[in-house]
Amino acid sequence: MSKSVYVEARPRGRDGEPISYYVVEDQASSVLHSTNTQAAGIRWAKTCGYVPHVARVRHLDDKRKPDHWRKV
Repeated sequence: MSKSVYVEARPRGRDGEPISYYVVEDQASSVLHSTNTQAAGIRWAKTCGYVPHVARVRHLDDKRKPDHWRKV
């Protein structure tokens, strides 16, 4: 089974704040990769054999709540 990772915007914040970059994190919130775009983070994760997930709503990003994420 492939390991899930999460592509998150940085800095963390509320909707409407500018996004500087994106990170790919594992379940423990360890940063595995950073990139300029969400699409590049998704590509990197898939290339490395991970199953990427993105937040349904930017400020709702609790990895323990599956409803906050969608698989891409």
